[in-house]
Amino acid sequence: QVQLVESGGGLVQAGASLRLSCAASAVAFRSFAVGWFRQAPGKEREFVAAISWAGVRTTYADSVKGRFTISRDNAKNTVYLQLSSLKPEDTGVYYCAADSTSGYRLGVREDDYDYWGQGTQVTVSS
Repeated sequence: QVQLVESGGGLVQAGASLRLSCAASAVAFRSFAVGWFRQAPGKEREFVAAISWAGVRTTYADSVKGRFTISRDNAKNTVYLQLSSLKPEDTGVYYCAADSTSGYRLGVREDDYDYWGQGTQVTVSS
């Protein structure tokens, strides 16, 4: 069993930056692909970014491409999501998720992941 804990969310103004962290409880996490999703109030959860186990491959939703950066430090069992040039529409709860079945697949669907964190709130004011 792998537990994921997100942190780093907060209330910021438009244009600001935040760095979210996703810390895992098990060393096995280092071999998993990891994704970030977000859910805005009243909307469905949507894909944001994903990274392969070694951090070599990444993919992003069009809405965040060029503004968000996903990375990982396997020595710390942690994946990061750097959020820059934040917009009010980036507001939501951000979740990290791990795919224990593949270290290479950059899933964009919730069903691609089997471990989830509880989320961290990001609020961007205009």
